[in-house]
Amino acid sequence: MATTKKTEKKTAKPTGKTGKMENSEFHEFFIDELKDIYWAEKHLAKALPKMKKAATSPELAAAFEKHTEETEQHISTLEEVFSLLGEKATAKKCDAMAGLLEEADGIIADTDKGTMIRDAGLILAAQKVEHYEIATYGTLRVFAENMGHNDVAELLTQTLENEKATDVALTELAVNAVNEEAVAE
Repeated sequence: MATTKKTEKKTAKPTGKTGKMENSEFHEFFIDELKDIYWAEKHLAKALPKMKKAATSPELAAAFEKHTEETEQHISTLEEVFSLLGEKATAKKCDAMAGLLEEADGIIADTDKGTMIRDAGLILAAQKVEHYEIATYGTLRVFAENMGHNDVAELLTQTLENEKATDVALTELAVNAVNEEAVAE
């Protein structure tokens, strides 16, 4: 006589109009990734003032100041997302952001204070962060839509658009001033 091993399944509850499962493995994965970007935003908020202080150009320093304020708003938005999902806002270390911020520190350490070369490097580091955030928020928005969390998807879309605008502003600053001056140094 063969015996079968029973596995315990999690109880899932339908959500909204879609009937999708909140306690599904995909939902858990979604929450885990929200925790990841929450950690990323919190640590970016701590790193941006250091990047502002290291900037040579007043325009770049102002851009980092503005991005610090926006990042604080992103943290608040993520806390609202967690609340809408009935979850506690908790952070899980984001290895990608940790690496990107470590790279930014390296750029500061490896470039001379008061140079546009440093500013070019800071813009590079900041844009790497932006591209990571754009990829993350874009994917999380689609996940939210797939699960029928349209309110969450709307909040993530707003943050995504903000990240894209920051990336464009950094590109304009690099192209219109910093890069040419860095090449001339």
